[in-house]
Amino acid sequence: MNLPKEASEKINELQMLEQTLQSYLAQKQNINLELNEVLNALNELNNYQGIVYKSISGILLETKKEDITKELEEKKKILELRISSIEKQEKSFEERADLLKKEIDKILSSKKK
Repeated sequence: MNLPKEASEKINELQMLEQTLQSYLAQKQNINLELNEVLNALNELNNYQGIVYKSISGILLETKKEDITKELEEKKKILELRISSIEKQEKSFEERADLLKKEIDKILSSKKK
């Protein structure tokens, strides 16, 4: 079947959007894994009463529990912001993809007539 040029262009755009969405989903999954690690570390840290060490370039250095807790809380906030940002972008791309699908359907249905 020979597609109209406009439909072909919209299909290509839709495919690019879907690839971008897959990329965002992979990023979001990686960030969620990192966030879970931070949350687990914070949980362990809150329940721990001993000396706390931080690994820097393969070297363990003693650090204050408050300092590492603050670092982890900041990292948690950054990761949550990144997830929120990706979710907004995903929603925008999904809306654009839905619109493109409707436009493609409209073009193809008008060609059949």
